[in-house]
Amino acid sequence: MNIRKSIILRVRIAFLLIMVFAIAAITRVVLLQHADGRKWVKLAEEIDLQFRKVPATRGNIYSDNGSLLVTSLPSYRVALDPTIASHDVYRQGLDSLALKLSRHFGDRSKEYYKRKINDARLEGRKYIVLNRRLVKYQEKKAMANWPIFREGRLKGGAIFEKLDRRYRPFAYMGYRTVGFVNDNYDGAGLEYSFNEYLAGIDGKALYQKMAGGKWRPLHDESEIRPVEGFDIHTTINVNLQDVTESALLHALKDHDADHGCAVVMEVKSGEIKAISNLTKNKQTNEYREVFNYAVQGLTDPGSTFKLASMIALLEDSKLKLNDSIETGTGDYNFYNQTMRDHKPGGYGTISVREAFEVSSNIAISKLVYSQFGSDPQRFIDYIASMGLSQPLGFQMVGEGIPKIKDPSDKSWSGITLPWMSIGYEVEVTPLQMLAFYNAIANDGRLIRPIIVKSVNQADEEIKTFRSQEIKRKICSSKTLREVQSLLKGVVENGTANNIKNSYYKSAGKTGTAQKIVNGRYTRQYNTSFVGYFPADNPQYSCIVVIDNPKGFRQYGSNVAAPVFKTIADNIYARDLEMHQPYIVENKMTDGIFPVIKAGHREDLEMICEELDIPNISESEEDWVVARLKDNAVLWTTDEIAPEVVPNVLGMTLRDAIFLLENHGLRVTHRGSGRITAQSIYPGKKLLKGSNITLTLG
Repeated sequence: MNIRKSIILRVRIAFLLIMVFAIAAITRVVLLQHADGRKWVKLAEEIDLQFRKVPATRGNIYSDNGSLLVTSLPSYRVALDPTIASHDVYRQGLDSLALKLSRHFGDRSKEYYKRKINDARLEGRKYIVLNRRLVKYQEKKAMANWPIFREGRLKGGAIFEKLDRRYRPFAYMGYRTVGFVNDNYDGAGLEYSFNEYLAGIDGKALYQKMAGGKWRPLHDESEIRPVEGFDIHTTINVNLQDVTESALLHALKDHDADHGCAVVMEVKSGEIKAISNLTKNKQTNEYREVFNYAVQGLTDPGSTFKLASMIALLEDSKLKLNDSIETGTGDYNFYNQTMRDHKPGGYGTISVREAFEVSSNIAISKLVYSQFGSDPQRFIDYIASMGLSQPLGFQMVGEGIPKIKDPSDKSWSGITLPWMSIGYEVEVTPLQMLAFYNAIANDGRLIRPIIVKSVNQADEEIKTFRSQEIKRKICSSKTLREVQSLLKGVVENGTANNIKNSYYKSAGKTGTAQKIVNGRYTRQYNTSFVGYFPADNPQYSCIVVIDNPKGFRQYGSNVAAPVFKTIADNIYARDLEMHQPYIVENKMTDGIFPVIKAGHREDLEMICEELDIPNISESEEDWVVARLKDNAVLWTTDEIAPEVVPNVLGMTLRDAIFLLENHGLRVTHRGSGRITAQSIYPGKKLLKGSNITLTLG
């Protein structure tokens, strides 16, 4: 009996233990599936397999003529699964493969690569990166024929992982304008602003996590292929961008300035042809594009804002440009603040036209205060009617929002209106000021600048962009004509007369604004020039802003204006439509001689000898012109200076092309016969790469 009870007790205890264990197991399963399920699923994915993003190839960015500004070039990471190759393939190819890897990468010995691959094969590792350096497509093609690699992925274990890299054919040119997008999808410039088009659609692929945290693509049937991004076509002209950057960089270095920007725009279309932003690195003293001042930089515009003040005055009063204004000895008090003119001793009594041309602060402020002092809001309303109080709605993200005070502002004071009239206590971007001046050149029509013309998929346009009209007319036609004459006068007679020339006329306004540091005006300046050219038939507008130039030249006239002229000169040299052909009337000479004008001396002498025409040479130069002396042709020197455009009038087309192209000019021609006209005047300073058109007749 005791034995029976003992057995029953043991069975019951065993049963209870089994029940407890079962309940614990079931509880643990429930916890794993529900409470900790996501955690362990995630861990399993991290340990073994995971669907990972396959980035799409970004679209290209093109200039206005189809030149690549940015493209994506494929690079490849070279990896290997050393366990796949058969024994014979592996044994026969390992030495040669290791040697080729050593020679190609040049960083390790043949023995290093052989040992690395062997060790991985013995350990059963299915993925090793052979070298961290990425290879280009042509290198990848060559590698595909190497021993073991030539067997392919399935039989040799070769793995070439594609990684796209953005490539800029023109290096840092327009770097901030082109911009970037980082791994966190933050960025700047066109890359960021048009990312929705450029990015494409990412794909997915199954990856296996390997030792060392590396992920190996399995490339099975579950792969979702990425869709390439669209291309964008910009309005940027590569040649003008290069000229603009070079001119700006030279001025920044010459004046040891902190930073600067320059923008060139077509007057009628509103297309931005060049935009450059350069900032000085104080450690290296080098200039790089790190911030888009032209689009985002808000600054006091200084005297360039006086154009808006003049428009308000002419629209709101019966003011005439020949009316007189007393400026005194160069100092004038508005309440407790003294306004000063640049000229020591002042300008005395001058006309309104002269006041604008010499940029008299006192004259403009007195006129504005007299007209609008009792109702300053009316002045602010005029500023708004010119489009200066609102952003342009430019295509690039981050456009600066102008700061134009009004009388309800807490910081408005008795001196705000006079100081605002000359470009202080207001902040606008250079691009906005350029659009305003462009409206003056464009018969009063204010248009929104554009920098991207279209979004394309290959040759098909997906979306197009055109400049839009913001305001049909910013002022009356009468006022428009008057301010156009004022802007011409600034270059012909005023503060920018150092940039006038005899080939074409420009119109514009200089600006020099004192910078405020810790609430006080300093001896540091923000200098600018904004205008358009040719003045009588405007084709391009341009603004140049240079911040904090050092030395004795610190004004817009001698810092920013020369950059404008350099850019304008280069555009004029390239744009034949702006040129007036240089024509010399053919004069017939009585006698028996054929029409001999000019050319290569040896060729002309040979022709005369063949035709039995008497000829005499007083020059041993290669290029000569013909003169008549008694009954003979006299060859005289046609001096060809290397730094000026040669005179090819009267030459044959062959001789003219030879001579001009040797001087670095690009030649086009029309007609037949000898040269009767050339589009660039002989003796003009030579700009290599310029186009010249020859007329034959």
